[in-house]
Amino acid sequence: MFMKVALTLLFLAMMVGVGIYSRRHSHSVDGFVLGGRNVGPWLTAFAYGTSYFSAVVFVGYAGQFGWKYGLSAAWIGVGNAVIGSALAWIALARRTRLMTQHIQSRTMPDFFGTRYDSEGLRVVASIIAFVFLIPYTAGVYMGISRLFEMGFGVPYAYCAWAMAILTAVYVILGGYKATAINDFIQGLIMLFGITTVIAVVLNHQGGLCAAVQKMAEMAPNSDDLTQRGAALYANFQKGDFASWFGPAKKSLLGVVVLTSLGTWGLPQMVGKFYSVSDESAIRRGTVISTLFAVVVAGGCYFLGGFGRLFLPTAFNAEKGKFAFDSIVPTMLDKNLPDALMALVLLLVLSASMSTLASLVLTSSSTMTLDLIYRDKKSLTGEVEEGKIDDMVAAKIERRKVVVMRVLIVFFIVISLMIALNPPNFIAQLMGISWGALAGAFLAPFMLGLYWKGVTKASVWACFAWGVGLTVVNMLMGNRINPIDCGALAMLGGFPVVLVASLVSPKLATDKVDAVFSCYKKG
Repeated sequence: MFMKVALTLLFLAMMVGVGIYSRRHSHSVDGFVLGGRNVGPWLTAFAYGTSYFSAVVFVGYAGQFGWKYGLSAAWIGVGNAVIGSALAWIALARRTRLMTQHIQSRTMPDFFGTRYDSEGLRVVASIIAFVFLIPYTAGVYMGISRLFEMGFGVPYAYCAWAMAILTAVYVILGGYKATAINDFIQGLIMLFGITTVIAVVLNHQGGLCAAVQKMAEMAPNSDDLTQRGAALYANFQKGDFASWFGPAKKSLLGVVVLTSLGTWGLPQMVGKFYSVSDESAIRRGTVISTLFAVVVAGGCYFLGGFGRLFLPTAFNAEKGKFAFDSIVPTMLDKNLPDALMALVLLLVLSASMSTLASLVLTSSSTMTLDLIYRDKKSLTGEVEEGKIDDMVAAKIERRKVVVMRVLIVFFIVISLMIALNPPNFIAQLMGISWGALAGAFLAPFMLGLYWKGVTKASVWACFAWGVGLTVVNMLMGNRINPIDCGALAMLGGFPVVLVASLVSPKLATDKVDAVFSCYKKG
């Protein structure tokens, strides 16, 4: 216990110290939200990776999908690395950086408002982002708090409050710069931690080959077959839990799509491309981010795939449902010595705090810049024209930063209230959040970077599609599994935008050409 407490306190002190160090970069809006748009490849790549993979992946997703699909759950990690990291950087990073700088966009709702010349799109997009980032944040709280409850014996509620306060402190102090530096430190801990934990856990099963052989002998138990998901195993064959594609290929594909393609439309992920420094940083960041995802995501899902070897069942008879979120914590608690358990706690704490920081910063900046201060006049232009002086401009910038800091607290409190009274499994919270956000934003954002023909009406249609499908499914008691519904919302957004763009009025050609002129310069 001494080692756990000492390492955790040292880690937290380091995070707060970085926040204090980064204060000098956080006085202006660009500095607080984007780190001055001058963040290098290592910091950007690690910020992307650590925001991507949190306790939700390590505790929630790895446990639930490892239990359902066995070792084939590792394909989710492969998809995260190839689609969610490598292809996302290749397809989006350069064009996002150039266009957002050209149109002076600082947030994703700001992009929609300026790119499609619509104040209404800006406002609605900011509301969608704020509302649906809350369940995502609540899921992160749930993951980290449950593991800390197990590791320290501290009640869940106290853990959730502590994480909320500590995250708020260093984000409020240092903004994006503090978040990026801390993400780098946290990323190193995650890389070392996940590889060490896998080695130790497999060693307890007699090594990799022995563990795989045991998984080949596993079969769904009576609890699996009496639950709503029993259809997963309708065609189960002995050895499926150790096979290449597992017992439920279609269901597995849906998870890969949701967790991989979803990052392309999430405001807190795409926002990392706004701040990357230059073309060479993008090339190096692509490689770094992909390798990070291979180790961390691949490692998490690979580890979770062995969950059935450590628990006779994940079914909670008292509550009448599966306790998927307890699988990975139980695996670790029973097999790791105290020193390594302390490392795991730091691993999950690192993953969670980096994601929390990214989420609260994205939410507060969106609400401030796209709802409260949504006029698009350039302070620089007004200074040059003599309408206001430098002191007034600096005062306005500082006021915006103060409002963002206040909203950080507001957002954390709301998401914390949900985490203290969780409505569902972590994975289902994530499915709802990612489905609505990426379903609404992915297609109009990506196509808007490449195709001049995207219309204002098509963006409205995609907003209605992504949010509408997710909310209706939720109100109907999740007739479609939230994970599958999220994947459908994302993929379905593309035909919605394409068809609507072909039949609705086009944007003014001169305005669209002016927006796309950034690629000629770049």
